Amino acid sequence: MHDLVLIVAILVATLRAATPLILAGLGELVTEKSGVLNLGVEGTMLMGAAAGFIGTVTTHSLIAGFILAIIVGVLMSMIFAVLTQTFLANQTASGLALTIFGAGLSTLIGNPFESRTLGGFQNALIPGLSTFSPLWQQVLQIDPLVILALLLAFGVHLFLSRSRKGLILRAVGENPEVAHALGHPVIRLRYAALAFGGGMSGLAGAYLSLVYTPLWNEGMTAGRGWIALALVTFSTWKPGWLVAGALLFGFVTIAQFQAEAFGIDVPSDILAMLPYLSTILVLVLISRDATRLKLNAPGALGRSFHATA
Repeated sequence: MHDLVLIVAILVATLRAATPLILAGLGELVTEKSGVLNLGVEGTMLMGAAAGFIGTVTTHSLIAGFILAIIVGVLMSMIFAVLTQTFLANQTASGLALTIFGAGLSTLIGNPFESRTLGGFQNALIPGLSTFSPLWQQVLQIDPLVILALLLAFGVHLFLSRSRKGLILRAVGENPEVAHALGHPVIRLRYAALAFGGGMSGLAGAYLSLVYTPLWNEGMTAGRGWIALALVTFSTWKPGWLVAGALLFGFVTIAQFQAEAFGIDVPSDILAMLPYLSTILVLVLISRDATRLKLNAPGALGRSFHATA
């Protein structure tokens, strides 16, 4: 029984660790499918984490915190959209600036709340959780946002591959000039894709500060925004592979903690590096197949579009 509880605990912990990466990664995947490269995911996640925590502490409502985080994420993406789609600023530079801006602003607004903690998402959802058996306590750690992330991955897959709007969005990402000539609103679609990506990044950040931790700390995303960006490439812009990559990262993250719990004599700094090293290794292996990457990457990724007629 103890072994079963441990296995279930590792599986559930892996899902929870992967959830913010799935959410942020799906948002960026849709954004990139429209031909826009937004490197501001890390900063947007930090703003979502800060806004979600502040909203929850202030209103005493988890739902209000999540809604505020999504709104802030969308607003962050709209800053990027105005710069790159309206004023045609460089997407790479604008994305990096957005990350720096989000990191600084989240620290500023979150500083008064840094010493506070929340009671825990599961305790709020399921009163008396500690009275359940150890096995059920672990199973019930699969919170609604974990399920939502998996459902969203399936929904994004169906949207991009089966729906008319999804096919138009992909056409915009492949060749915006042709899509515009056919009468499709390229800029409007890119704004919508960016809004979705920003909202998902904000939600991912709020998951960290309201569910996974739950507390607010400066820089608490710890590079997860960059990992989400990397996973989009690792997945070759396919939602299913993105989920697989996020689960791999989540499993290695949990394995790090399990190694420490079992007293394996490895320096903690090396264990902390393992999730990131595994992601880099996978990306190196994937990037060796340049043809596969080129075939799946949106043709106009990172390229500005200006309607001439």
